Amino acid sequence: MKTICWKPATVGLLIALMVSVLFEATAAKADVVSDWNTIAVNTFVANKQNPFAQGRYLAIVQLAVFEAVNSITGEYKPYLGILTRRHWASPEAAAIEAAYQVLNAYFPSASLLNARNNSLAQIPDDQAKIDGIAAGDDAAAAMVALRAHDGATIGPFTKAPGPAVPGEWQLTKNCTAGIAFNWQFVTPFGIPSARDYLIASPPALTSEAYTKAYNEVMTVGEMDSTARPQDRSDVALFFAAASPTQAFNQAAQQVAQEEGSSLTENARALALMNMAINDSLVASFLNKYHYNFWRPETAIHAGDTDSNPKTDADPDWVPFITTPCFPSYPSNHGSAGNAAAEVLRRLYSEAGHSITLTNPTVPTIVLQYTSFRQITDDISDARVYGGIHFRTDQEAGADLGRAVGAAVYKNNLRRVHHEK
Repeated sequence: MKTICWKPATVGLLIALMVSVLFEATAAKADVVSDWNTIAVNTFVANKQNPFAQGRYLAIVQLAVFEAVNSITGEYKPYLGILTRRHWASPEAAAIEAAYQVLNAYFPSASLLNARNNSLAQIPDDQAKIDGIAAGDDAAAAMVALRAHDGATIGPFTKAPGPAVPGEWQLTKNCTAGIAFNWQFVTPFGIPSARDYLIASPPALTSEAYTKAYNEVMTVGEMDSTARPQDRSDVALFFAAASPTQAFNQAAQQVAQEEGSSLTENARALALMNMAINDSLVASFLNKYHYNFWRPETAIHAGDTDSNPKTDADPDWVPFITTPCFPSYPSNHGSAGNAAAEVLRRLYSEAGHSITLTNPTVPTIVLQYTSFRQITDDISDARVYGGIHFRTDQEAGADLGRAVGAAVYKNNLRRVHHEK
């Protein structure tokens, strides 16, 4: 099902790794859409963008690419619906130019310009190329303008914790405030409002569900746990280093190539998936800061205050990976990973694939999968065995992500001839 090779890692570095890893696609590049998807992910990681910003930026890139290509091929309903149709233009030139211009708008560099010129040099110099570049320019400008005031750069960006009462989120090691507080207000791409996705509250501290989740993470998520199998340590390390955006764009490229997807199909798939990743993170943050539920690290230190006789306290308990600086419920990785997986399974079916996930920051951990559910199951385990989430956080995130992914798929970028 999957093969994992292990390399010891310094756990304290993992949060830094999460935002500094360079993404590598393991499959050969299928087309220019995939080429520039890889360039985009590399650009965001190299510029130390956090996983939430990665999701937003890549949705902008991939929607611009889709809109540019689709303005030429006309296979799907457009996202913007304002571009000039250029029936005889080069869709490859359009895809390259759209991706480049969005990336250049946010992270200009000589290397990006060189990549753009090298990519375009593979296309014959004719009117179709000129018109394709124009389509890409128009799509990029329109998408950047559309997202200029979407809330991503408007504060407040942080939140101070409330009173230190049982169940209430508190600062954990190396945190000075709750971060990404504004992300709940970012305008979604493919759902009307994140507020439509307010989930049920976390389980009561005296419930059986909470007791079970508490004792599981306390046992398997501790730094020096002897109950954590090596393969679960490996997935915890891997998904601490890889954001959902990194992991699922890598997976999507491989499956698209395996399926023999056309340029437009690939552009659409990546646009839908990255819309869903972004929107699930917006909805996840809305729920996180609505419920303000404590992290396992805080809960286990204060286990004697929660009125639950079955949750023993351990004031010296330390998680295997570093706890992020925001509330626990639901899991962002669980939400975004399941949103991406929901889109991909609707596009390509659940199983029967050959997917290899790698990350150069943990170069000897190689994860192999045949289904999208296997990936999301590993993400769930990664956060619990990493000691930063309760299993109930993961389950809630999975439900949220699947709901957002289904809505994004059903309501956006449909075929011109109606899809069921």
